[in-house]
This record gives sequence, C-alpha cells and structure tokens, in this order.
Amino acid sequence: MAPKVLVADDHPLFREALRLALGRALPDAAVIEADSVASLTEAVERNADADLLLLDLNMPGAQGFSALVQVRAHQPSLPVVIISANEDPAVVRRAIAHGAAGFVPKSSSVEEMVEALRAVLDGDLWVPGGVDLDSPALEDGEAETAARLATLTPQQFRVLTMLSSGLLNKQIAWELGVSEATIKAHMTAIMQKLGATNRTQAVVLAQRLSLDRAAAAPRAAQDGPAA
Repeated sequence: MAPKVLVADDHPLFREALRLALGRALPDAAVIEADSVASLTEAVERNADADLLLLDLNMPGAQGFSALVQVRAHQPSLPVVIISANEDPAVVRRAIAHGAAGFVPKSSSVEEMVEALRAVLDGDLWVPGGVDLDSPALEDGEAETAARLATLTPQQFRVLTMLSSGLLNKQIAWELGVSEATIKAHMTAIMQKLGATNRTQAVVLAQRLSLDRAAAAPRAAQDGPAA
C-alpha cells in the first residue's frame, strides 16, 4: 500500500515545495492537504492510517504548538514533522518536547527536506544542525498546560480554537452546525479540563503554547462570564 502523508500549510506555493520533496523521499505517496487547523483536524480524523504529517505552526486557527499537542494526543503513532519559518533554537526544542519527530526550517533546500523526511520515516529524530536538544525546552507550567489541552476532544479543540480567534458562541455554533446550547456545554467541559474559571482564562492558558508567548494577548469574546 502506498504511504499516506498529510501536508498542513496555508501557503499553496510551499505545499507545492513539500510535494516536490515528498516526491523524492516517497515517490508513491498519497498526499492529503490541509490549509487550516480546522481542515487539518478533519483530515487527521478521516485518515487515521496516515504515515506522516508535515505541520506548519502558523496556519489559520493555530495557537503555537496546540495543534501538535492535539494530534499527538489522538494519533500518538503518527510522526509529525514541523515545517516552520521560525528557526529559533528555543522553538525547535519546544517542538521536540511537545512530541514532534522533526523540525524543518522553511529556508531548507529540497535536498535537506528530503534528508529530514527520510530520517523521520526511518524512525530517527531530525533537527537543524547546531540545535542543542539538551538545553531546557519548556518553561514552568507549559508541560502541564499541554497535558490539559491533550485531554480535549477534537470538537472541544475546535471550539477553543474558534474562541481564541475571537468568535462568539453563536458564531461558533453556526460554523460547526450545532446549537448554541451545545457550544455552551463544550465551553463548560473545556474550562473544567483546563482548570479555567472563565472563557478569557481558557484562552490565556491555551496561549501558553504560543510561539511568542510574550506577544500573545487574549481575544476571548465577552458573551457570557463563564460559558
């Protein structure tokens, strides 16, 4: 059976570059593309037998490493290679600490991408040269936050992602095709799992996994004090 690879990146031209690299590393691979966290979640659910995921950290709906944490929680056997324009060694170390099997800078040549993909498919870890994985990776509370986010169901994660984008309950309900009461029930469960007392705190907790946590600012819409 031909290997199946998920490619999650919101830039069509870069998805094409990844297809080129995959064509050399896995000539017979079937490629499934996603351009947002929402479409990635659906693709992962529909393709539980996928062999590899190439994941951009800055897609629409992304909250730093939250999508990586979710995929690793629900598909622990799926190797994930982060593809990112951010080459900060601290970001690389955090990605690996959160379960990524590799980290490929977008500035890499096709040859380097092919080398990285082959290494990960062989079961090895791949990071750019010069990155010291022995240095501290996660700040206080980040691992605990990731563990709590990992307990969210895929639908709860969708709701939290939309909440973090500033959508109201009624807007989230419309987007997901469910009732507003269902969204409120999801919000109650999300806050319980995250240990949050209100919507804004839930968003702030999720933003602990942002790439630049100092610049992260809560954008929770104020349509209720709790759910």
